[in-house]
Amino acid sequence: VETVGVGQSEVEIAGLADCTVVVLVPEAGDEVQTMKAGLMEIADVFVINKADRPEADQFAYHLHLLVHDTNAQTPVIKTIASKQTGIKELSDAIVSKLDENSKNDRKYWLLAERAYQLIRDKKMKNISKEKIKLEIIRLMNENRFNLYKFASNYEKI
Repeated sequence: VETVGVGQSEVEIAGLADCTVVVLVPEAGDEVQTMKAGLMEIADVFVINKADRPEADQFAYHLHLLVHDTNAQTPVIKTIASKQTGIKELSDAIVSKLDENSKNDRKYWLLAERAYQLIRDKKMKNISKEKIKLEIIRLMNENRFNLYKFASNYEKI
């Protein structure tokens, strides 16, 4: 499964995929800094493609430091797809992660997280914030509003 960009969809993909490979290019340095938490959680393998570009070694070094701060088990592989460089190392890393992932429950936690999101979205589908606001105003005007009681007793208004 290929996605474009980095965002919520990657958590969903990571829950479904047997191995999640995050492919970056050397110019993605600032982008990685701003979203490192999400990337670090979902990646089984990081790939720096176009590793023949001038800033690739420095980018790989910084990514390696970030990865090892978060999870020392996530490999960082440099590739040059147009020259088929690093492909064997990438293949070996994927095979290794597939074996490793079959022995831990990370995938189950990712699936549980996605299932939780789907259940929450389904249950909230017909809830209107406008109706909630109006009911809160009514209860506050009656001097009977308690946020926690309201939330625990809430039924569709």
